[in-house]
Amino acid sequence: MLPQNPSTVPTSPPLRPPERVKRGRNLIFLKDVAALGLTAFGGPQAHMAMMLRLLVDKRRYLTAADLLEITALCQILPGPTSTQTITAIGFRLGGPNLAYLTLLVWMIPSVCFMTAAGLMISYLDKDQVARLVQFVQPVAIGFVAYSAYKISEKVIHTKTSVGIMVVSALLVYRFQLPWLMPILLLAGGSVTTFRYRKMPREQTIPLQIEWSNFLLWLGVFVSAALLGSYTKLLPVRLFENFYRNGSLVFGGGQVLAPLFYTEFVEFKHYLTNKEFLSGLGLVQAMPGPNFSFASYIGALAMRQAGSGMSGQLLGAMVGVAGIFMPGTLLIFFLIRFWDQLKRYRVIKASLEGINAVSAGLVCAATFLLYHPLPETPVNLGLIVVTFLVLLWERVPSYIIVGAALLAGVIF
Repeated sequence: MLPQNPSTVPTSPPLRPPERVKRGRNLIFLKDVAALGLTAFGGPQAHMAMMLRLLVDKRRYLTAADLLEITALCQILPGPTSTQTITAIGFRLGGPNLAYLTLLVWMIPSVCFMTAAGLMISYLDKDQVARLVQFVQPVAIGFVAYSAYKISEKVIHTKTSVGIMVVSALLVYRFQLPWLMPILLLAGGSVTTFRYRKMPREQTIPLQIEWSNFLLWLGVFVSAALLGSYTKLLPVRLFENFYRNGSLVFGGGQVLAPLFYTEFVEFKHYLTNKEFLSGLGLVQAMPGPNFSFASYIGALAMRQAGSGMSGQLLGAMVGVAGIFMPGTLLIFFLIRFWDQLKRYRVIKASLEGINAVSAGLVCAATFLLYHPLPETPVNLGLIVVTFLVLLWERVPSYIIVGAALLAGVIF
């Protein structure tokens, strides 16, 4: 065997193909997250429809059942469901580093839009906003209807699942209470838990629970409450306000609206009723997480400090950090041992009921979101057309939403 020339011997081993493939896959995933962050209109249910279409059906990063499991897990926790869901997917694909990048890429577009709106609120007109988004709302409902169809098709396979789905949908439709959703998820899981003997045995390992993120969440919660009580600094008090709301609210951005209104408009008078409603209308028109509304309120709240635009930008950043941090820490705590936990037959059996409840929630959301719309042939037609176009699976989601926005500009 001929000796190698030392000058031709590489000084470090070449990057292995699997590592290159992994990095390329992560970059593609972040690109997909950016596309969702710019086009995912309509709240958590519509976000799930787009995630299902892009991340499951097209890219196959995970299965529909995996997506439902993660979403159900996030719905049981306080915080922004869509943000926690997509962050957890990033964690499963690439660990903590990819999860943090996923969180930033997902929320930055909406946060930037709402911060800019907070800085320019005096130039915004509520009627113009309503006209711009008039066709986006029925399109978003079409996405939700498509999500309900696809999820039901993939996870409803037994009569028990059908019954749980229908009962859950009726209860959510009749009693629109934020605490009802986690209760239904737990109840649905409990119903099918009794079928655990039918589940195949898997090798289980002792749970390895890392408590660091939970302790960090609790430590920040207590520290923010103490500092908020004793300090006179408005940014500190704002962080406490948003962190507390982000730690205790269930049900997503729609539930935050009445809480924010009571605290920041009626009680603390940080912004007026008109400013609040304008921002609420804008955030419904923005892609990405509805929790970005906190950046808008934070920017307007800091006007009292008299620190100009830099102070308002600080208020927006404080609002974003306070509202997103609790849910992120909690999902990072649970997702680390979720795959170990679901190996147990009792947990695996409960997933049938949890998935059925999740499907019922999306079905109910389709009708709940439809009722506030004016019952016009145009709105109904847009819902039907959006649903059929999505079934065709040829037109990207952002094209559909972009067309709706363009129609709002023209008409």
